[in-house]
Amino acid sequence: MTQPEPATQRLDTKDTAVGSVFVSNYPPYSAWERDRADLAEQALDSAAATDTDLGLYLHIPFCRKRCKFCYFRVYTDKNANEIGTYLDALAAEMEKLSTRPAIAGRRPRFVYFGGGTPSYIGVDQLHSLVKRLQAAIPWSDTEEITFECEPGTLSRRKLEAIREIGVTRLSLGIENFNDEILQENGRAHVSTEIYRCLPWIVDLDFDQLNIDLIAGMVGETWKTWQETVAKTLEIDPDSVTIYQMELPFNTRYSSTILDGSFDRPLADWHTKRVWHDYAIQELSKAGYEVSSAYTMVKNRQTSRFVYRDSVWHGCDLLGTGVASFSHINNVHFQNVDGWGEYLALLGQDRLPIGRAYVTENREQWIREFILQLKLGEVNADYFLTKFDVDPVQEFARPLQQLESQGWLAVSDRLVRLTRKGLLRVDSLLPEFYDSPHRGARYS
Repeated sequence: MTQPEPATQRLDTKDTAVGSVFVSNYPPYSAWERDRADLAEQALDSAAATDTDLGLYLHIPFCRKRCKFCYFRVYTDKNANEIGTYLDALAAEMEKLSTRPAIAGRRPRFVYFGGGTPSYIGVDQLHSLVKRLQAAIPWSDTEEITFECEPGTLSRRKLEAIREIGVTRLSLGIENFNDEILQENGRAHVSTEIYRCLPWIVDLDFDQLNIDLIAGMVGETWKTWQETVAKTLEIDPDSVTIYQMELPFNTRYSSTILDGSFDRPLADWHTKRVWHDYAIQELSKAGYEVSSAYTMVKNRQTSRFVYRDSVWHGCDLLGTGVASFSHINNVHFQNVDGWGEYLALLGQDRLPIGRAYVTENREQWIREFILQLKLGEVNADYFLTKFDVDPVQEFARPLQQLESQGWLAVSDRLVRLTRKGLLRVDSLLPEFYDSPHRGARYS
């Protein structure tokens, strides 16, 4: 029997139970309507708002291995010809989208190569893909281009190619420096591969180097986590993104927990928050500042995250690739999540849209409010100006309750999370959901 997936875990959750935790959108994905590609088509055929930024997300869904905690749409069994077929389809999708009224003539503020592992594909494949994409939607003057990398897929030549296509923000998925932990959790790389690629990255002088870490991977201890934080500081990246390990339903670890065969120690939420807090403290001592619930930056002026800030302030986001998400003209939509269906629809000269949702004004400002809370501070006047809504008044009851529990403070039109609130922000956000979405399946 398929077990129902709960909404984001609530405030009183202590153990790391199976279920979604990280909040990336609102309303929850389960509210989006299947077989309503027409809603997305209408959004794409509408004129774009002149004051709205556009961003591009390119889903490269290939990995050397699938991590045991991974819940993304990725493939580990595709050969070079199959990868080439997919990249051709991705380019064709962008070419089709670029002619639609909501997109035509616009220049993206940011481009994000995500995955999967974008650095998995070959240099020639990358150059061919980018040539077609740039012909469809030029990004020569784009403010930020982010490229996600797995250390073991990098070579000097590949990093040179990534630099040549204009990447400004290189995000390195290290997660941990302990080889036993990396291997236990199914990561493809080991620590020697991390240190092999770092000199190349430094030598090529990317504008920003971000390192991803995960607090609470299976097998983590206080000692190993302290070592990971210390080694991160030795590298001295421009920014560090720290996630707390979660276990959505469609992961290998989750399936073993649900069938009772999981037999490893698993850090509870309190422990993960303590470890996360320790990393914030150590990075702060080294001069880093809190940029969001997950990200520490060395210099706020030079270490920006345009993708995050644009999405959390309601930009148009054009997502391409299998299972990717978009938000255009206040309509959410997602591509089909199957390899065959994605390729088949594009082969029929159709957009591969699987589900969609038209947001109303209230849903739009709630979405921005809960996402911006992840920054640690929200200015209520922003919502008065943009939406003619006062969230402090609209959310008076949940804000008062959360303030009385020490999770946040409201003063001078600002909602500020406390440190302990910041460390558990995703569990606080459902308090601001409208009743139809509370307790609903998240994805």
